[in-house]
Amino acid sequence: MPFIDINDARLHYEVDGQEGAPWLILSNSLGTHLEMWDPQMPALRSRFRVLRYDTRGHGMSAVPEGPYSVEQLGRDVVALMDELGIARAHFCGLSMGGMTGMWLGVHAAERIDRLVLCNTSALIGPAEVWNTRIAKVNSEGMDAIVQAVIDRWFTPAYQQRAPEDVAQVRDMLRQTPADGYTANCAAVRDMDQRADVAHIKAPTLVIAGTHDLATPAKDGKAVADSIPGARYIELDAAHLSNWEQAERFTATLVDFLTQGA
Repeated sequence: MPFIDINDARLHYEVDGQEGAPWLILSNSLGTHLEMWDPQMPALRSRFRVLRYDTRGHGMSAVPEGPYSVEQLGRDVVALMDELGIARAHFCGLSMGGMTGMWLGVHAAERIDRLVLCNTSALIGPAEVWNTRIAKVNSEGMDAIVQAVIDRWFTPAYQQRAPEDVAQVRDMLRQTPADGYTANCAAVRDMDQRADVAHIKAPTLVIAGTHDLATPAKDGKAVADSIPGARYIELDAAHLSNWEQAERFTATLVDFLTQGA
């Protein structure tokens, strides 16, 4: 099981796909781990050299003392690339992973080929909402918020249609260390990249969900409108669009990443 010690954390990661294929880095949402991308992996591993990793504080990665920052999460990706000898890569992140992607697109532009920002926002407020969530998890644990998060992440129709898939994501949330979750909540709370994203030069695709309550589609559209030449796609899904509309999400992602290949 591969781990790398970078910065002040030990990160768990996995590499799939053919050697010599273009690198693609996938970054998970708050409260999940690298298996969040399982619906996409059959298609992606046949075309790309795929690097998935557990964000610090999640999955099998270490939980350094928080709070964290989006800059810290971005620097973890750069350090991971350095250690694995990855000069450049495509990057796809969802929610918090998308926030990490924005930081990379601005501050590590020379390392990013194509950028995909999914169900995300350049600012998620207000701070009081995050402070309340942090306090609740600190006092009652992850179980206290799991169902409320699931109801924001998936439409009622999908929860009824795919209960086993929803259960997998629910388990990811429950398994996330409380300290890691709250430290990452602080990173999301303190982030404001609205002015920065206009400096992204990489070809960019923004994917949003029509029914997303966590990062509404208007927030994704605002990000796309701020990035010169960015494409915008809206799927009939809530927050985890890569699960709720897995087939269309995957086809859209692969089409964008292979343009001109």
